[in-house]
Amino acid sequence: MNRKEFLKKSFGAGLFLGTALTFGRYGELMANTAGNNSIPYDLVAVRNGEPAEMYERAIKAMGGISKYVKPGQRVLVKPNIGWNVTPELAANTNPLLVKAVIKSCLEAGASSVHVFDHTCDDWVKCYKTSEIERAVKEAGGKIVSGDSEKYYNQVEVPQGKKLKSAKVHELVLESDVFINIPVLKNHGSAKLTMAMKNLMGIVWDRSFWHRNDLHQCIADFSTWRRPDLNIIDAYRVMMKNGPRGRSEKDVATMKFLVMSDDMVAADAAATKIFGMQPQNVPYINFAHDMQIGNMNLDDQNIGRIKM
Repeated sequence: MNRKEFLKKSFGAGLFLGTALTFGRYGELMANTAGNNSIPYDLVAVRNGEPAEMYERAIKAMGGISKYVKPGQRVLVKPNIGWNVTPELAANTNPLLVKAVIKSCLEAGASSVHVFDHTCDDWVKCYKTSEIERAVKEAGGKIVSGDSEKYYNQVEVPQGKKLKSAKVHELVLESDVFINIPVLKNHGSAKLTMAMKNLMGIVWDRSFWHRNDLHQCIADFSTWRRPDLNIIDAYRVMMKNGPRGRSEKDVATMKFLVMSDDMVAADAAATKIFGMQPQNVPYINFAHDMQIGNMNLDDQNIGRIKM
């Protein structure tokens, strides 16, 4: 009996494993509740919980935070904090999720947890209005600016087809562990913001990407340093007028979370939550073809948890 057959026999009553996620419009996930979270999965999708609760269930199913964070390590947590809007507009990562991730990293023994984003609106206002600055401080993390070019260092992107180099924030270079926490939302140019797209917030010059095949640049940069863990916030999802949004009418409350080591797989699953197909998002296809990750969910050992 191979590993997949064993898992199916052992946990088939509570979990669909090694099969494609089946999502419908607005994130209807056809799955049973997980009966056991002790086995690490390739990807975990959780629905119908609060942000911190869904994170706790997902990280347990992925093998625990200690799988990613060791005592004494320096951790970088990268949420979306790009816009000077409140959490209800879903343009930024949910602050309660950010807080839960930071707390768990420190409980695992991290020596420090830093948080930043290269924001689009004024960074001081973004950090405050998003409520992420307060969440970071309450959790014991350190929030820093990404607003000055002096914080960025040039790196080469040797596998890049369009993007050959980029200036990257020094914290990405200095950290031992990189945790990526994007919010799932509509994006006028990239179609969707998810894990790979969120990495634009660690570079200085984003305008080059927009001028030189945005989708290929997103895939190119994902070859440089892949986050150790990707946690996609789909609690509130901006369905249109992204990436900033206009009003709460643009937002659907879905109460989903997707977690994976693999950015491409995470983005593929999140695309389905949104109600689209991964094949319709060019940067997912490019990244899959460049072997950055696997967009074929049929190949994934998936844990699907309904709370």
